Amino acid sequence: MTEARKIVIAKRFEGEPKVTDFRVETERLPALQDGQMLCETRYISVDPYQRVAAIRLPVGSTMVGSQLSRIVESRAPGYAAGQYVVGFWGWRDRTVVTLADTGSDILPPMLVPDYGDLPMSLSLGVFGMTGATAYFGLLDICDPKPGETLVVSGAAGAVGSIVGQIARIKGCKVIGIAGSDAKVNWLKEELGFDEAINYKTSDVEKAVAAAAPSGVDAYFDNVGGALSQAVLSNMRPRGRVCLCGSISTYNQESVPTAPVAGTQVQDRQLRMEGIKMGSRWGRRDGAFAEMAQWIREGKLKYRETVTDGFEKTPQAFVGLMKGENFGKAVVKV
Repeated sequence: MTEARKIVIAKRFEGEPKVTDFRVETERLPALQDGQMLCETRYISVDPYQRVAAIRLPVGSTMVGSQLSRIVESRAPGYAAGQYVVGFWGWRDRTVVTLADTGSDILPPMLVPDYGDLPMSLSLGVFGMTGATAYFGLLDICDPKPGETLVVSGAAGAVGSIVGQIARIKGCKVIGIAGSDAKVNWLKEELGFDEAINYKTSDVEKAVAAAAPSGVDAYFDNVGGALSQAVLSNMRPRGRVCLCGSISTYNQESVPTAPVAGTQVQDRQLRMEGIKMGSRWGRRDGAFAEMAQWIREGKLKYRETVTDGFEKTPQAFVGLMKGENFGKAVVKV
């Protein structure tokens, strides 16, 4: 029998997650049955949504998340030993996957195509849920047009950094909001953002107004809360807003409060829409192919914050929730 490690929730989060909220456990995996495959993890993705998703899980549950794995053995049609696959199996180093277990809320395992000289770990980032969310949230919901101004919050993160660059490719003026001077410099000097704002040292409402004196046409929101209210105050009539995340509220123990945006949305006739990938996932191949071409042409850059070692996954997650990552955060198992 194969031995596997998993990282489970040891106690309920109180405010910011801590490394001590997790523990590593070992288990023995059963022999494969028809319709199953044994997958060995290469990379684990750490993402802000996991902070919220974990609330629904009882203590002792395997922490949620996606992983890039190599199929070691397979009795599942369409999946062969030696192939690489992305699946939502949590923080585990080996997993017996039963294909019939994938429900409506869990996407089926995604076989990883050959991206040539590009890192395979990008299948958790630019060529994964992160990249697809950025691509479709921007193009389908924000609908950027040449000459328009777009603001993206959480701009130095996995989604935001891709959103801003695609908006630049589409001819927009791009203003990014991030949480440190180092990130501000990265956005402007490396990624080509027109302007960047450190929300920790700036009055965001005034800074956006100064950077976009004619107003903001589109806003990609990864942060929520009072920061997003400051951006909405600068929106032009009939602006578009993609609601992707609310990381500013994820660690709060009580219901978050912020100024009500209803009047601004009504007066400016803004269109706000949340992004969920389930209905768009079938279109991912075209999106990934286009982004791969942009990368090879030098138009789209990526950055990974890589933590080495399975047992350090909680450490990587805690760092992510504190904003320590640039671009996509992954753990190399």
